[in-house]
Amino acid sequence: MFAKLKNRKQEKRKRLQQTARKLVAHTNPRSFVVEQFRTLRTNINFSSPDADIRSIVVTSAAPEEGKSTAAANLAVVFAQEGKKVLLIDGDMRKPTTHHTFHMDNIIGLSNVLTRQAKIEDAARPTEVERLDLLTCGPIPPNPAELLGSQQMTNMMEQLKSLYDLVIFDAPPVLSVADSQILANKCEGTILVVNSGKTEKEQAAKAKEAIASSNSRIIGAVLNNFVPPKDSYYYQYYGSEK
Repeated sequence: MFAKLKNRKQEKRKRLQQTARKLVAHTNPRSFVVEQFRTLRTNINFSSPDADIRSIVVTSAAPEEGKSTAAANLAVVFAQEGKKVLLIDGDMRKPTTHHTFHMDNIIGLSNVLTRQAKIEDAARPTEVERLDLLTCGPIPPNPAELLGSQQMTNMMEQLKSLYDLVIFDAPPVLSVADSQILANKCEGTILVVNSGKTEKEQAAKAKEAIASSNSRIIGAVLNNFVPPKDSYYYQYYGSEK
């Protein structure tokens, strides 16, 4: 009996993970997962009552925690709220957002930072209204230097006049220094933690690394959490497909 319950829970977690890899905020806006992204959006808005947060970094402690999926869906729900949003693939070592949005990765962030393209030409509209995407572009040999450059600072200033919100999909913070550099240039950072996978020590080190970059930590997102059947959310959303 215990083995059966365990297998069912694993199967449910697997289905949730498969669903979460998609742009559910766009394709299935009534789902339980999307409601959590809306709650995250609300919490971010409330975290800064005196002024809107204009730039956010989404990162994780280690690879495959779900930070790219979280960044993409968060960008979608903010665009659905009415904001003009730019999602930037700041993972200039293992970019993935162009796959998520079914785009090519010929021109992107690396081209803008090396002055080979203008931001207006490199950022492209997605199928989601009010959401643009700036892919990584050709992978450079020096990602950290580009992200920490004056050109990056200039680009961030320019984006303020073009978008209401900029969201960076950043690399894992414990793997490379890129996320700390991005966090220092943005107004807030969100740490994605994978339920049942991320070690507490890793999460604590990731938080310390973000704090050391003088970035404001908005909060953490618990990814791939399966609520118990007796929870209110399960009862309310459990029948949704």
